[in-house]
Amino acid sequence: MPAISLKKGERLSLAKAAGSTLNKVLLGLGWDITPGAGQVDLDASVATFDASGNEIEVVYFGNKSSRNGSITHSGDNLTGAGDGDDEQIVVDLSKVPDAVQSIFCTVTSYRGQKLNVVKNAYVRVVNTADNSEVCRYSLSEGQPTTGIIIARIYRHQGEWKIAALGEFANGNTVKALNSSMKALL
Repeated sequence: MPAISLKKGERLSLAKAAGSTLNKVLLGLGWDITPGAGQVDLDASVATFDASGNEIEVVYFGNKSSRNGSITHSGDNLTGAGDGDDEQIVVDLSKVPDAVQSIFCTVTSYRGQKLNVVKNAYVRVVNTADNSEVCRYSLSEGQPTTGIIIARIYRHQGEWKIAALGEFANGNTVKALNSSMKALL
């Protein structure tokens, strides 16, 4: 199945995109550094929220697994060197606790460099059952902020959907983006 390129504000049903219900997805983050910018440490993270907008938990390089193991982080890439995904987060949607209604995917610049020093940044959603790319959100150009809320995976009428957000914010950790994420619920 060819990838569907999501743009800011677009939504996609993950069940319809795969032709059947997706049980496990991989969120892949990749980026390159603009020449002369030095090392930039971007971090992929997810934060989960309940229906009332309360944060349940965060999965990131310092907490690589949710309490029940439904969300796991591959580990920290400090430089963005190499091709392909630099960091990955796997979400087993079939095991995400019922209390979780929203899963935000964020990228932050840990050392505080602005996102406009990176290029070719993307987040992609992959169906792990057949390794097909379901959708991709490309960050065509960085902004002079330290964070971005890339997407929200959320429950809607019994199925999971994804919304491409592309909301820039300042914060060098996922926790620092908490109020920005809550405003998008």
